[in-house]
Amino acid sequence: MNGEPEVHEEFEARLKAYEGRPAAATGVGRDPVNAPMIRHWCEAMGDTNPAYTGPDAIAPPTMLQAWTMAGLSRRPERTAAYDELLGLLDESGHHAVVATDCEQEYLRPLRPGDEITFDSVIESVSERKTTKLGPGYFVTTRTDVRVGGELAGTHRFRILKYAPAHRPKASNAPEERRPRPVVNRDNAGFWEGVARHELLIQRCTGCGTLRFPWLPGCNSCGWPDWDTVEASGEGTVYSYVVMHHPPFPAFEPPFAVGLIELAEGVRIVSNVVGVPYDKVRIGMPVRLEFRRYDDELVLPVFQGVTR
Repeated sequence: MNGEPEVHEEFEARLKAYEGRPAAATGVGRDPVNAPMIRHWCEAMGDTNPAYTGPDAIAPPTMLQAWTMAGLSRRPERTAAYDELLGLLDESGHHAVVATDCEQEYLRPLRPGDEITFDSVIESVSERKTTKLGPGYFVTTRTDVRVGGELAGTHRFRILKYAPAHRPKASNAPEERRPRPVVNRDNAGFWEGVARHELLIQRCTGCGTLRFPWLPGCNSCGWPDWDTVEASGEGTVYSYVVMHHPPFPAFEPPFAVGLIELAEGVRIVSNVVGVPYDKVRIGMPVRLEFRRYDDELVLPVFQGVTR
């Protein structure tokens, strides 16, 4: 409907009536738990835990949702009730959506060869909430993942269905500042280096492993002591996303956010600049530069190098 979204007790009662109804029924994982997907996941996450390799390997627990995903196709197990709920919110003006958080509980490890089944339920629909994005409703689904009928884990996923707030900016309004980085005792040295236009990578003095982001100890050997090496500034786009929505103050979408693999072998998340957002590609060479955004803030970004 047009205009202000419908807000009254009758409408919210209609939403609440969907609580407890199935969101996905008798779902089956598209593939068994398998070593190639575990390997790809670990490579993407930089996780070298030996528990995920070898003849007795288990899957990383945080992959729980991955085994239930349907890919780019529509999920055949998704129920009419869930579609009706989302349609009701769309029709009432709450047509925008953003994922807000998820919670997972692990009851038993998953191993290569396990066949996954799952069911989802609409666990809760909140009362109307006022958020910075706009007024809306939080919808929480709970997915129970099973192997051979045994519960292996639970995944709760929460979205906000909202009516986008319209905030026209006054012509004389000051420009929004970029968010400030969180600086603590573990990463202060990194930001001190950025202020000097140096991108510093930690190096374990026990085993020599380079690590980023900065951590208080070595993931490889557990040694607490470290020094730093300065990155050369050369790298490639390992992965990227293009941000279109929701809009954030001080950012002008669309823009590209890249996972940059530095020549030294570690990865860093930063903006890819200097090329149109739709020209960014995996494998694109990039070069480090430092940009000043205000009197206080300097950030490392990566200039795309076109061939």
